[in-house]
Amino acid sequence: MSAASSNPRTVEEIFKDFSARRAAIVRALTSDVDDFYDQCDPDKENLCLYAHPNETWEVNLPAEEVPPELPEPALGINFARDGMNRRDWLSLVAVHGDCWLLSVAFYFGARLNRSERKRLFSLINELPTIFEVVTEKKPIKDKPNVDSGSKSRGSNKRSSDGQVKSSPKMADENYEDDEDEQGETLCGSCGGNYSADEFWICCDICEKWFHGKCVKITPAKAESIKQYKCPSCGLKRRQ
Repeated sequence: MSAASSNPRTVEEIFKDFSARRAAIVRALTSDVDDFYDQCDPDKENLCLYAHPNETWEVNLPAEEVPPELPEPALGINFARDGMNRRDWLSLVAVHGDCWLLSVAFYFGARLNRSERKRLFSLINELPTIFEVVTEKKPIKDKPNVDSGSKSRGSNKRSSDGQVKSSPKMADENYEDDEDEQGETLCGSCGGNYSADEFWICCDICEKWFHGKCVKITPAKAESIKQYKCPSCGLKRRQ
């Protein structure tokens, strides 16, 4: 395993490391899923899904050193590939990915004090799990306070046809219900929450929203696209 070196020490550094590794696994199980699936050949030896702090992922053999430099991810994910429904297998890998990310984060956080560990977990818990992203399940959120949704409530996102589309639920007349659900808009690629200061684009096929940077679409490029298809929908049309 050619792991990218990282030795975060503060809460912020550990959370940054966690977020980068998480983004890599999410990409492996979503936009890069066909490549990931092919690499998990059941005829090969025990394979693991590694994610690095530079947001790259790799399928590789487990580390040879004992004890390993970092907690190791689930071993032998390739063996179950052909014996399970593809979606169920990816969900299983996602759950193991979540477990591994937490173990790495708290390995780095072992020297933090109690309040720092609590703050670290609070930051991590604000992100949807990889399992929630892969299975498209929305995390159950606490009811926001009066000001929590004020920044994004009145904001809009630009769709591929050049028109401005309101955020999901904004068109509903029941404003109080909108306030509860507005914060649950997640990027279909990385699983990140909606932010008013970022460019988003909506797939005209599955109607999921994506960060422009996650699908490599700029505002200028979106203006020239008549019908935008996200990577998953584009792949399905070609098959």
